[in-house]
Amino acid sequence: MAETAFFERPVPVSLEEVLALTGAEPVGPHDNAKQFTGVAPVATAGPSDVCFADGKRYVAEAAGTDAGACFCTRRYANAIRVRTLALVVEDPHRAIAIVAARLYPGALRPRPVTGETGISPAAHVDPTASLEEDVAVEAGAVIGPRAEIGCGTRIAANAVIGQGVRIGRNCHIGANSSIIHGLLGDRVVLHPGVHLGQDGFGFIPGSDHLKVPQIGRVIVQDDVEIGAGTTVDRGATRDTIIGEGTKIDNLVQIGHNVAIGRHCLIVAQVGISGSAVIEDYVMIGGHSGVNGHITVGAGAQIAGFSAVYRDVPPGAQMGGAPARPLREWMRSLAVQPGVGRERPSGSSGGKDE
Repeated sequence: MAETAFFERPVPVSLEEVLALTGAEPVGPHDNAKQFTGVAPVATAGPSDVCFADGKRYVAEAAGTDAGACFCTRRYANAIRVRTLALVVEDPHRAIAIVAARLYPGALRPRPVTGETGISPAAHVDPTASLEEDVAVEAGAVIGPRAEIGCGTRIAANAVIGQGVRIGRNCHIGANSSIIHGLLGDRVVLHPGVHLGQDGFGFIPGSDHLKVPQIGRVIVQDDVEIGAGTTVDRGATRDTIIGEGTKIDNLVQIGHNVAIGRHCLIVAQVGISGSAVIEDYVMIGGHSGVNGHITVGAGAQIAGFSAVYRDVPPGAQMGGAPARPLREWMRSLAVQPGVGRERPSGSSGGKDE
């Protein structure tokens, strides 16, 4: 079977450009005209590749790498193989991401499903919808009455845009996504299978579990990116809001009335219950849950597999179930191996019998 290349062959980047983009300091003799054509892991990189070594786990591999250049911190510069140029930076991972973006700009946004431009004859666009110039609508997509879509936006195959939905400019709405009761800003990226604006889970318990009407909206501000399979419920009596620049991973559930601030990072399989407030620059690790009607303060960090059941102060680092200050949680983990260990024969555990 022939090898398939999903990204275009990169335009080579010179060492001089790499240094200008990243602010790296080369260690040892170097040629600013040297060209690089790819990025690769430190263990498999070749002479035309750039790699990075970030931390002790990469030191042994860095000593044997064949890479043309390797980003590293000053601490590990001497561990890089002599024939590989060490490029000293404060954050090697960030530096390699910058170079990768220069070499593979097409990888920064989802790629078209069908490659179609314009409006596919196999799409359905309601005659009352308003589409600006340079909007692409792929086969099977449905755009409902009075929807508004800004220029440069792409609606991928089988996506559904409900009536009255507004989508800004230069957005990407992934295949099989749906948006109802929603307003999206500019440069929003929804990966395949994202669903925005469906009913929030609102029922009053009783013999009939009375359903509460969900009359709010979903507001997604500029530069938000939402991963595949994530669901964002519309508000019940107020809007569900996702602030500008926030990045949400795959398979996240965001309940009704939730307000998420700017530039947050929310990792896969997080669940945020209704009416919770997540302030700016919060980071939440995978598989964590946030209780409803609480506030996670600005800049707080929640470790993976945590259960947050009460307010978190700004800047706090929390972990565990229930979540508590990170140092306290780590201390509890350190003593757990001794908990429940079988006592020596004849021991009463300090209790008189």
